[in-house]
Amino acid sequence: MLDSLISHDPKVLTEKKPDEIIASGVVESLQNFLRKCIIAVLSYGPMPKHIAFIMDGNRRYAKSRSIKQGTGHSVGFAALMASLIYCYEMGVKYITVYAFSIDNFKRDPSEVKTLMELMEEKINELLENKNVINKVNCKINFWGILDMLPEPVRLAAQKLMASTAENTGLVFSVCMPYNSTSEIANAVTELCKERRDMMQGQQASGRNGRPANGGACSDISVSDLDRHMYTAGCPDPDIVIRTSGETRLSNFLLWQTTFSHLQNPDPLWPEFSWRHLVWAILQYQRAYPYIEQNKDLAKKQL
Repeated sequence: MLDSLISHDPKVLTEKKPDEIIASGVVESLQNFLRKCIIAVLSYGPMPKHIAFIMDGNRRYAKSRSIKQGTGHSVGFAALMASLIYCYEMGVKYITVYAFSIDNFKRDPSEVKTLMELMEEKINELLENKNVINKVNCKINFWGILDMLPEPVRLAAQKLMASTAENTGLVFSVCMPYNSTSEIANAVTELCKERRDMMQGQQASGRNGRPANGGACSDISVSDLDRHMYTAGCPDPDIVIRTSGETRLSNFLLWQTTFSHLQNPDPLWPEFSWRHLVWAILQYQRAYPYIEQNKDLAKKQL
């Protein structure tokens, strides 16, 4: 099913017999029809605009199947591409994934090297073969301290961002290397710089070297910090899904997830599939009245 969602391999098709090709085409058409029916039913309820994923369990997936290091992440990448298409078909506008934490640099150097090489390979694949990107008209962001990445990975990420900057479809944001505390610290630094520049401008425009407004500067508000977050212009996640049954946020989008519906399905990330996503939407729709009630209560308390 995953192959039918992303692309067909011509070699596989030529190896199949004509009756097998016809049968697989019928099955694919039936799957697409059933998927559209399920989406139509789901759309009668509130649908999320933004889903965030903590893609946990790639290493455990590889270990449980006794396959080599990095293979679990490769399978996880295929699951990610499929999830992008599923979300696009459901009308989800924003997808954010936690791909690599700053703390992951503390892992074994050989493992980090393998992951960096895999990231470079997959980013270059997206640059060379844009089937999925073109299908969903995807704009790709990389959020985090990119200077911490090896140069080939950083340059590939920057090239991919530039090549999709004008796309207006699904917004896909990859957090790497990232953690929420560094994002908040960066926002505070950027805001302080903005205020400092503002005060210097006021002093330059004042008389006798004194600020035109007496040096007064407005208090810092939540919205001021929001403007300097990596997520500026992006709505807060409606759903945060961490696979493998783990319940920790692990320093991911702490600023943005106050009213997010947190879910921790048992499957490891490479095992995450269409049915798990449908179940996540149903759980969100069930919790939606309670989430909205809490939002309204918070607004009244401001």
